[in-house]
Amino acid sequence: MAVVRVVGGGLAGCEAAWQLAQCGHDVTLLEMKPIKRTAAAVTDRLCELVCSNSLRSANVENAVGLIKEELRRGGSLILQAADHAKVPAGDALAVNREAFSTFVEQALDGHGHIKREAVEVLTLPMDGVPTVVATGPLTSDGLAADIRAHVGADALAFYDAIAPIVDADSVDLEHAFFLSRYGKGDGADYLNCPLNEEEYNAFVDGLLSAEKFKLHSFEEPRYFEGCLPVEVMAERGRQTLSFGPMKPVGLYDPKTGKRPHAVVQLRKEDVAGTAYNLVGFQTRMTQPEQRRVFGLIPALRNARWLRYGAVHRNSYLDSPRVLDDRLRLPKAQHIRFAGQVTGVEGYVESAAMGFVVGRLLGMDLLPATCVSIERAQRRGHGHTRGWQQAHKDARYDPTNVTWALFAPLVGKIKKDERKTRMVERAMADLPAWLAAVGV
Repeated sequence: MAVVRVVGGGLAGCEAAWQLAQCGHDVTLLEMKPIKRTAAAVTDRLCELVCSNSLRSANVENAVGLIKEELRRGGSLILQAADHAKVPAGDALAVNREAFSTFVEQALDGHGHIKREAVEVLTLPMDGVPTVVATGPLTSDGLAADIRAHVGADALAFYDAIAPIVDADSVDLEHAFFLSRYGKGDGADYLNCPLNEEEYNAFVDGLLSAEKFKLHSFEEPRYFEGCLPVEVMAERGRQTLSFGPMKPVGLYDPKTGKRPHAVVQLRKEDVAGTAYNLVGFQTRMTQPEQRRVFGLIPALRNARWLRYGAVHRNSYLDSPRVLDDRLRLPKAQHIRFAGQVTGVEGYVESAAMGFVVGRLLGMDLLPATCVSIERAQRRGHGHTRGWQQAHKDARYDPTNVTWALFAPLVGKIKKDERKTRMVERAMADLPAWLAAVGV
């Protein structure tokens, strides 16, 4: 068995380390916490969820839901942790952040083939030891500069934002109600803060007039479309929010029996519901402005904020063009990349990349094994390759997984049957693929 190095203790790094160890290899997991934190981190834990606590839809007929089920059947550590730490969230899989991180740490520390070291890696190791770089979108400046030097092109960048968290006891329940859209989940997994048209317009005015964190003059604010700051959405049109995170569809206020003009949904941070995050309310407003503007929401007039929203800079590789089919650097093939640094977006997608890279490398290091690249591309790695095929001449931007990245079905299929057929095909194909990567 081989000795392998994994750099980065996020979702992709921890998943890759786990899969490599499950293949029987000895893994050293290098994480710079607690020596140093990224700009977004607030704890020294592994697998810290710095943005939302949601891993999005659990429905297998949603593309991300299907990936969850595939990872679950493959023995993913991240899915085990998420299932252990889940909190009510309708048809989404949301988790208690602390319980999630604790589960991952205990699993890794209890595995006989994994050891952890606290160290900041400043350069790509060129000692020939098989290495997975899973440093995420906030790769430290020194390592990012060295990566750029090796790939021969600048890493691309965009801005990501995190939503605020409110103390549950400070939410005015006289102006809020418990209900999931269309009664999904347990029917009351979300706490909803309704606004009438006048309140909504006042809130939008507050967003538009609020002071925002200043960007450096040399930084171009290229936001990820799936995670736009709430004030950026407001700038796109007065009703944009009412058709986005504040849409009232599927919600009727039990106090009035009517659908509100707009609604802010709060999702539990823990099972007990002691804290809630504002769903879809990423922001780059200054902290005083967050208190003022969010205070315009009737249920949050006296809110106590446990965490303010923030914006941070993300970097990622143009991986379809600078990495090979096995996510390796062509001129240093002992180095592979995994997770958001490769340009995937989302917790589940990052974990999937860690799973795929861990298993590909794990099997490559075993004698007389060869994993089919074509099989690998029909799973997590197909995320980046599928994007490249669909956008050959376009700039590579981070993206969540969608059905558009899956191979099309053969033959003429009715529209309302396509997702079911895609799931059936995936489940039929999965056992052979898992067997090919040693699961």
